[in-house]
This record gives sequence, C-alpha cells and structure tokens, in this order.
Amino acid sequence: MNYNVDDKGYYGDFGGAYIPEMLYPNVEELRTQYLTITSQEDFKKEFDSLLKEYVGRPTPLYFANRLSEKYNTKIYLKREDLCHTGAHKVNNTIGQILLAKRLGKKRIIAETGAGQHGVATATVCALMGIECVVYMGALDIKRQAPNVARMKMLGAEVRAAQSGSKTLKDATNEAIRDWINNPVDTHYIIGSVVGPHPYPDMVARFQSVISAETKIQLEEKEGRDYPDYVIACVGGGSNAAGLFYHYLNDTRVNIIAVEAAGKGIDSGESAATSALGKEGIIHGSKTLLMQTEDGQITEPYSISAGLDYPGVGPMHAHLFRSKRAEFISIPDQEAMDWGLTLSQMEGIIPAIETAHAFAVLDVRRFKPNDIIVFNCSGRGDKDLATYIEYFKL
Repeated sequence: MNYNVDDKGYYGDFGGAYIPEMLYPNVEELRTQYLTITSQEDFKKEFDSLLKEYVGRPTPLYFANRLSEKYNTKIYLKREDLCHTGAHKVNNTIGQILLAKRLGKKRIIAETGAGQHGVATATVCALMGIECVVYMGALDIKRQAPNVARMKMLGAEVRAAQSGSKTLKDATNEAIRDWINNPVDTHYIIGSVVGPHPYPDMVARFQSVISAETKIQLEEKEGRDYPDYVIACVGGGSNAAGLFYHYLNDTRVNIIAVEAAGKGIDSGESAATSALGKEGIIHGSKTLLMQTEDGQITEPYSISAGLDYPGVGPMHAHLFRSKRAEFISIPDQEAMDWGLTLSQMEGIIPAIETAHAFAVLDVRRFKPNDIIVFNCSGRGDKDLATYIEYFKL
C-alpha cells in the first residue's frame, strides 16, 4: 500500500477538494502549479537558503540521556522547538510565501490555533513585505496572548473568530470566507496538512525536511538512517507529517500519532478524532471528523490550543484506517505532567501540544535497543500562562 497522495489528491479514501465554486480558480491554480514551481532550481535554492540562514536548520537530533536511562531505551528528540519562531510551523510558511510570490499574490491570510502558525506566517510576511491577516479564535486569543502580541509586533492584523467554540475550526471558517471574498490577489497559507488538495500534500512536502534531516542524523549517530519508532502529536498533523514523511512506506519504522483526549475520550470534552470521528467533510477535504449523528461538527476540546481541532489531516486518517500508524489519545493531566517532566529531566520546556507525545512513554513499553524519535515540535514559552495556572507556579 502507498501512503502518499495519489494524482487525484486522495490518501486512500480521504482527501480531495470539496470547495465552493468561488474558490475553484484559486485551488486549481495551486494544484496545477505547486509541483512545477517547487521543483524549479531557483525555488529550491531560495527555500534551502532561508531554512539554513533564517530558520536555523538543520535542527539537532538530540539524544535524551536521562529519559533514555529512565525508560531503558534510546530516545532522540528532533528539536523543532529550536527553529526561528519556536516551532516547526515556519518550515511551511517559508515554502508557501515563496510560492505565493511566484504566483503574484499581494496579500496573505492564515488561520491559527496555538498561535505558532500565525507567528510563523506574520514572520515571513514581514520578511517579504507582504500584507498579512491572521484569523484566530477569540478563546485562543485569550489563552495565547504572547503569540498575539508577537503577530502584532510583526505587523500582522489579528482578527478574532467569535463563532462556535471560538477556536481553530472557527478561525479556519473565517479565513475561508475571506479567501472567497478576495480570490484574485490573496493566498491562504494553511498551517497544517488539512484543507482541499493540494494543501495536505504541499504542507507535508515543506515539512518533510524534518524526516529528511532525521535520516542523515541517524545515519551519523546510529549507523542506520531509520528508527524503530517515530512519535509525534497530531491535531491537524503537520509536525507529524514532517517526521513521518520519509518513513511512510518503510515498514521497518513503527508510526505512533498522539491525539488530545482532553478530559477523557468519553467525557464530551475531547479532541480524539481517531476514537470519536467518522467520515465527513471539513474545510475542503474528506477525512475523519468528530460529528453528531446528523452530521453536525462536534466542538472539540483540549487544554492545548493547537490540538483542539475536530478533524485530522487526510494523510493521518488514511494511516489510521489502514493501521499503518497506531493512534494513542492522551488526556490533559498526563500531557501537563509531561510538560514538567521533560522540563525537569532534560531542561527543555515543551509546548503543551508537544508534551502529549511524550506521554506515550507511560503507556507503551519499548525494548532497550529500540531507537525512538520524538518530534519536539515546539517550545513552551507560549504556554507559560497555562502552565502557571495549572500548576500554581
């Protein structure tokens, strides 16, 4: 079985482009040109140069001594938290801003949940001198105030989404409405492997630098370019797609995707799409989606602003249904505890999203010679207020 996208934009049963007629020209322009543009030598040269000189790549593959000793296995962290802006998100925004420039776009819009994608988008727009509007749920604006301030400092306009749960889903709805109203001069930088084709594939390709580097770094450190396990948190799933990408069809590598169980899978306050979702269409693609019996989207919940999305990217939906990946749901309490554990055992304060992934160490046993790579997808600066309130620091 092939786990990459097919020529119609599907991963198995999932994907496609289910879009309003008004958006068809925009999406079709991207679909017909993204592979041609991104394969051109001048594009690749500029992209690679910015990743190196501006983002700070390659990010280290760090051997976590104390964690490895405690859990009696070999644990590596791919340090995406060391990227400029504090997370993996900038890999994708660099790629998309270069693409937008070559398509002649004069204005950029984006959606954001935890704010990291918004910051990364505002950053590249400032770098290129392009107008930037970021949509963010009103609830997320409150709980991610540092990132809101960063976006504004970078010159972006932050618009609050007041509908629904006032989180990522609603911000995405508002961004799509904006795109429909401004179809000619505006490019929508989607921040995850979601949305209509070609976005899931395009974002995954830009993020695949994570696994490309991992292969080289493992060869240097372990004498082989593949681990036994790759583990990453999944909301929409871009950091996971980046780590999984070059291992999708390598069955020597076990894939573990970690979702947010919130207050418990059956609590009514969760974002565990693999456990609670069924086929549906959200934001332009067919995927697994939390919904009621009559197809209304269920409001997701997670203490982590970047994981409370009611669906999952179509690549991940296919990995789940095909059983290529194991999906594990981690509640708020365990994730927050791991925020402290990683901080105090390795001196790395993770984003709350990232902390979910490490909780796998408490629910899965690994062999002493297993090589495990976690995507340390973002740093915890943006979540300090949540950590402070939760632990009464």
